[in-house]
Amino acid sequence: MYHMSANKDLTNKDIARWASAKNIKGGNGALLLKFLAVSPDFRSIFYHRNHGMLAAILNIYCKKEKYFRIDISTKLGGGILTGHPYSTILNADSIGDNFYVNHLVTVGEVDGKRPTIGNNVSVNTGSIIIGDITIGDNCIIGAGSVVVKSVPDNCVVVGNPAKIIKKDGEKIA
Repeated sequence: MYHMSANKDLTNKDIARWASAKNIKGGNGALLLKFLAVSPDFRSIFYHRNHGMLAAILNIYCKKEKYFRIDISTKLGGGILTGHPYSTILNADSIGDNFYVNHLVTVGEVDGKRPTIGNNVSVNTGSIIIGDITIGDNCIIGAGSVVVKSVPDNCVVVGNPAKIIKKDGEKIA
């Protein structure tokens, strides 16, 4: 399934990011088997990328994380990493490369309109990102933030409602 997948390059980015984060070395095949064997959240991402009959059969024996949901129409970039995605929902138009997400996060729609998330974005515990907004590249969404307005590139946002506290490395007064 992996070798024939149209998403093999994205899966390879996932494997590399997980291996780096966990400081594990090895070939892609061996690392893939290890992560599939021990990590339900990795399996959730893998099955999202490789949905179909074989993924459904594998899910019977190697279950995905049941409280981590990725909407079938969400386009995921490569290098997705999860901290502990318990009770996390990803329902975006697209999510870029090297996305990090923690638990209790909701990325969702308002009136059928969903967010677009750029590359190298980290979303921390308890955050909510909803509606027709864009989160730029290289952003950090602080824990417990509620983001309902677009965020430009290279920002750190916190609070409810979320406010930019840092942009391009400079603190905002």
